[in-house]
Amino acid sequence: MAYFSQQLINAVTLGAIYGLIAIGYTMVYGIIGMINFAHGEIFMIGSFISLIGFLICAALGISSAPIAILLVLLLAMAFTAIYGWTIERVAYRPLRGSFKLAPLISAIGVSILLQNYVQLAQGARPKPGGDIVVGGFNLFSADGFDVRVTWLQIIIVVVTVVLMGGFSWLISSTSLGRQQRACEQDMKMAALLGVNVDRTISLTFVMGAALAAVAGMLFLMYYGIIDFYIGFLAGIKAFTAAVLGGIGSLPGAMLGGLLIGMIEVFWAGYFSSEYKDVAVFAILVLVLIFRPSGLLGRPEIEKV
Repeated sequence: MAYFSQQLINAVTLGAIYGLIAIGYTMVYGIIGMINFAHGEIFMIGSFISLIGFLICAALGISSAPIAILLVLLLAMAFTAIYGWTIERVAYRPLRGSFKLAPLISAIGVSILLQNYVQLAQGARPKPGGDIVVGGFNLFSADGFDVRVTWLQIIIVVVTVVLMGGFSWLISSTSLGRQQRACEQDMKMAALLGVNVDRTISLTFVMGAALAAVAGMLFLMYYGIIDFYIGFLAGIKAFTAAVLGGIGSLPGAMLGGLLIGMIEVFWAGYFSSEYKDVAVFAILVLVLIFRPSGLLGRPEIEKV
């Protein structure tokens, strides 16, 4: 029981990070019906900007962890928001009226470009991040095994829940959210009714990129090491989480992230860690076969 409880805590923490990345995928898909395959690289860039930010804070003598985390978070969100806006402006907007595969291919090209750009700029070797937040407490002990929760794990879950609630409120109760939902239903009609479609889509890319920056910083703090390739695998798993939960649904993206985290952690904990990714994608295949719209998704109705 103690071992299971510890694995559950680890799974929820990992799933929260996947969920944050998955929300970025599902927000973009919900409006333009396209997958931003460069989103994983935005997450990776957020991690590197966070690492650089923490190094700058150390050089400036900022020893307070909360202040350093807040400053680095704002820095990472600002830079990744610029990347997100640029991707939409360069890779998506010029191809919006083209055939559906064109923006998809363009996004894959941007993903490869960003990956190699970071590899050339920062090097191929993994970069250690150090311990930013340390400490924790034991929940209970059983059979000589201590079930421990770290402060960082609590921070990750709390930040994820707060951001999930905040973005759900933004989409359901604000003017921007209504514009996003209008664009999701019918872009042409939304434009005729006065909605600035280009601005709404750009802001959606910016918000998704900012969420990826938060996930990137939390990933750096949790694992303590990053490289230029982390965006590919994390992005694919987050995309899997978005599809599993129901692409286009924010709660579905978070649920999918938690499920992917649990499958990965429990498979590695009880079976073989070498095949944990196989287990994740096998579950995805089963869900797509028996429930193509995902766990919380709605079947798409084709407009005629």
